[in-house]
Amino acid sequence: MEARRATIKDVAEAAGVGVATVSRVLSGGSASPDTRERVLAVAAQLDYRPSALGRNLRRRRTGGIGLLVPDLTDTFFGQLAEGVLACARSAGEPVVLGSTGDDPEQEAELVGMLLEQGVDRMIAVPSGGADTWGPVARAGMTVVFADRLPAERAADGLTGGGLPGGAADLMLLDGVPPPPPPRPAEVPAVLADDRTGIRTAVRYLRGLGHRRIAFLGGPGHDRRVAAFREAVGPPVDEELVVFATGSRDSAYAAASGLFQSRPDLTAVLAGGNMLGEAAVLAARELDLRVPRDVSLVMYDDVPWAELCSPPLTVIAQPGRDIGYRAAELVLRTSGRRPRAIVLPTELIVRGSCGPRR
Repeated sequence: MEARRATIKDVAEAAGVGVATVSRVLSGGSASPDTRERVLAVAAQLDYRPSALGRNLRRRRTGGIGLLVPDLTDTFFGQLAEGVLACARSAGEPVVLGSTGDDPEQEAELVGMLLEQGVDRMIAVPSGGADTWGPVARAGMTVVFADRLPAERAADGLTGGGLPGGAADLMLLDGVPPPPPPRPAEVPAVLADDRTGIRTAVRYLRGLGHRRIAFLGGPGHDRRVAAFREAVGPPVDEELVVFATGSRDSAYAAASGLFQSRPDLTAVLAGGNMLGEAAVLAARELDLRVPRDVSLVMYDDVPWAELCSPPLTVIAQPGRDIGYRAAELVLRTSGRRPRAIVLPTELIVRGSCGPRR
């Protein structure tokens, strides 16, 4: 009986480091001398052969698409996954789905496993940055980012300082100056037009007389908060820009704390549907009437938004289309210059916003 071949996870556990660290060391990335020596010693001891992290990835193609999203229970990410699955089904490609929990370490572990399995295409809503995605790009895997860009911009195998090809132009459109690209584009992305969506919502609230508008943000909302800062203009009241982690408890705490610390605010723009849900619950708990006491706008149109009392005004983004187009790109990118695609958003006005009283 043939002995089980050591995996990258085995090396990480034996060396006492994360999968991302092993991936960096084995692909020539940055690491301290002690860490590098320890990882290489363990890899040699376990007779680890990183076939998926080098030229063998191209030889041992198994097909299929890896799809990594932060939260399978989030309605938007469910819509995105449906789009990926629909496109992959029409192409006869299987999809391996993983949930990262918006945790870069967990994401790195899943990426390592997919590389080990020989999956050669991946669609990711990224949580980590260059430490995770640089080695993936160097390994030859075709990657498409969906909904957001990597958290870091350090140039480590990605372009534009860690950004997908064409994403530097997107950031300029979003009012965020990107670092200069050191080499040709390598990784495409499919994103919603956050800047236009946020700007339209802020203009709408301003038209209703609101001046103290708050923003509730979460993981991956860098582009949205940049668009918000640009839309409200200087000086930005930083107490009205509040962030939560990826959990519902954190979102509720952020919304409740915002309402209690700034009773003078008159409108809130929630950067995602979980944050919008938290804002609705917190307002209800604090006996704030919507829209009489506070107006609410939520990024994402989800089924329950229309069922609220009053129904929520939303910035709708095409989740299913983002997933479908990302799958199209990841299946057709080979041999072509990658590109970034921006899909339109739409402000849908309902009953959760009213004139400032």
